[in-house]
Amino acid sequence: MSQKFEILPLKQELLVNLSALEFALMTPIQAQSLPALLEGRDVTAQAKTGSGKTAAFGLCILNSLELPSNNLHSLILCPTRELAEQVASEIRMLARTYQNTKVLTLCGGASESLQQRSLASGAHIVVGTPGRVLHHLSRKSLILDSLKVFTLDEADRMLDMGFYEDIIKIVDCLPKKRQTLLFSATYPEHIKLLSSEIQNNALEIKTDITHEADNIEQLFFEVQPSEDKNNFLYKLLCMHRPDRAIVFCRTKKDTNDIAKFLSNRHIYAESLNGDLEQSERTEVLEKFSNRSLSILVATDVAARGLDIEDLAAVINFNMPTDAESYVHRIGRTGRAGKKGMVFSFFNAIEQDKLKEIEHLTLKDCIIRDTSKLTYTKKYDLVPPMQTMFISGGKKDKLRPGDIVGALVGEAKIDANHIGNIAIKNSFSYVAIKSESIEQAIQKLSRARIKKKKFKVGFA
Repeated sequence: MSQKFEILPLKQELLVNLSALEFALMTPIQAQSLPALLEGRDVTAQAKTGSGKTAAFGLCILNSLELPSNNLHSLILCPTRELAEQVASEIRMLARTYQNTKVLTLCGGASESLQQRSLASGAHIVVGTPGRVLHHLSRKSLILDSLKVFTLDEADRMLDMGFYEDIIKIVDCLPKKRQTLLFSATYPEHIKLLSSEIQNNALEIKTDITHEADNIEQLFFEVQPSEDKNNFLYKLLCMHRPDRAIVFCRTKKDTNDIAKFLSNRHIYAESLNGDLEQSERTEVLEKFSNRSLSILVATDVAARGLDIEDLAAVINFNMPTDAESYVHRIGRTGRAGKKGMVFSFFNAIEQDKLKEIEHLTLKDCIIRDTSKLTYTKKYDLVPPMQTMFISGGKKDKLRPGDIVGALVGEAKIDANHIGNIAIKNSFSYVAIKSESIEQAIQKLSRARIKKKKFKVGFA
């Protein structure tokens, strides 16, 4: 059966945009879910990270969007601010050929009054976290009477984080007649119960649950309580020299301690955990995604939903709580046919977890002796990019082209030295090759962008 998007009853504007984005073929989750989604059916779908599920429910939402109506059409709930921003960004990308489509994020760490004003002017699609969405519902600044599609993304993580009651309170505010979509990386019993409560005759789809074993090298190292696990981590980095890696830890303290340990060895590492302010989290993630940072040390909750291209390695400093969480972690690497590496430290009492992983992945866990880890060469990789901060963003009507124009025209930076540009509401981040970053900051701090003066510096 053909896997081309053209076989689906999608609006022509969406098909044109998909072609421009070079989305030629559907992924398995898209091929299996989109026919039912476009028919308006409730769907419960389980798929691994990076499988294309955001595009699946995004296309469903956009295809049923009625423009130029300014009514709220869809609400998408996500467990974290980072995932909400990521989902909103992808929806906007898919909606490029729809004029004046407004996608609004409602998350903590941002101005409530600004969000209220945005809601007052109308939004077609709202992407938010349960707490902030409930807050706006209680203030009557968010009205769901016209809603047509309700989506839970990473539903399993939302339940793990204790959002069940908040979700039910939000569902109570929804119209009875609606399409409800539930997407999840894992499918535990409480997901089935939630589906039965909020969905109507939902079609269950499971695909891409495990990752292609050939793409990911997975090695396990047993560590004794008396041994220095930090030292083993450093040896792993020295031996395999990944240009970027995520180190997963159990606690916020672990993330901070390990990031400090690596930084003291001149490794570009930073922590990502729930104690960071939103602006700090945004900055760390931008630096990691635009290749200004080598190692991200994170907890599961903080890293949930991250979509980083070409991630070389995942390191489980602490084993996850269960096999499905392990599969979710390793899904950060080995994407789109690329090779990836996964290294996991475990102790003697965690042997049963390895058996669970073998059962779920249908692959034997390869255990290596930590004595094989040696300092073959110092891990001294310097990220190819550094990140520049600009004190202007969407509210200043800045666009990527404006920033590139100023860098090339005013700062005399080679266009090939300019990397990712992320424009937020009131500020922007720009990745610049390390050899050009100082010139870019020095020149641009004295120049203007769109005839305006902005503060410029290192992120």
